[in-house]
Amino acid sequence: MTTLAPHTAPPQGSIRTRLRWLAASLLLAALPASAQQGTTLIELINAYRAAPHTCQGRSMGPVARLVPHPALSRVQLPPGVLLDKAIGRAGYPVAQADAMFVAGVSDPARVLASLERSYCKTLLSTQFSEIGARRTGDSWMIVFARPAPPSAASRLPPPREAGQRILEAVNRARASARNCGTQAFEAAPPLAWNEELASTALGHSGDMARQHYFSHTGKDGRMVDQRALEAGYRWRRIGENIAVGQDSADDVVAGWLGSPGHCANVMDAQYTDMGAGYAINHAGESPRIYWTQVLATPGEAVPQAQPDAPDTR
Repeated sequence: MTTLAPHTAPPQGSIRTRLRWLAASLLLAALPASAQQGTTLIELINAYRAAPHTCQGRSMGPVARLVPHPALSRVQLPPGVLLDKAIGRAGYPVAQADAMFVAGVSDPARVLASLERSYCKTLLSTQFSEIGARRTGDSWMIVFARPAPPSAASRLPPPREAGQRILEAVNRARASARNCGTQAFEAAPPLAWNEELASTALGHSGDMARQHYFSHTGKDGRMVDQRALEAGYRWRRIGENIAVGQDSADDVVAGWLGSPGHCANVMDAQYTDMGAGYAINHAGESPRIYWTQVLATPGEAVPQAQPDAPDTR
């Protein structure tokens, strides 16, 4: 993180510096009122990056412009919080970042002059691709960043589509006999997709993600049997598999098949219907994906639910 003492006057250096100051001032005057404050400063920084400079005795630039990103302009950095965590809280997946601070200056062109004097290397860095600027009174924070590669969570299909992929993988598994631990299972008929069970599964995944817990028992004390009834599914037999952290439907099913209790649910020939889905908790440094699968047999009588498989992480 870079901290910069306030400056209130343009540098009094070479003719080249004074001409660049004049060009920045003209650019500021030409911008419409709606482009003032942070947007103006970003444009001035990009104009600076578009020209060659001598920085700390080295020739640098021109370099690529930085793309404004709204999240970087929302970053707040309270004492004791690391920059990358603050950027993550603003909703930006960061790989690399730096921040510069200027206080006591209201004019964006003079902010640029302050930055140029002491931090030309940061201004001309090729390590960053995006930028945000935030002004509070006469204090400024400018954030340079490069985003992290897309996470596995961002590549997932929509939750119900992922649930359908779980159904396909489960039906492939049920098509062949297999052992679940010490228990042998014959091939089982394919399961059918059921929207009420899908809603049940998505609701539980969403609750786990929102409240950051991992259990068959919801924070309200309800289990899958009650959740399914509330979703409109009257069951005769019901079970649930859950998982957290897997990056794809195939990985989730592979994990369940490798666990005797989950595998027994998957291979149970008495189940005829299924719904599944996921939800994501974005609050931490990396997203956590919560998966739920509900398997059931419909019926008018509603006896006790079947025991759930043990949790898998």
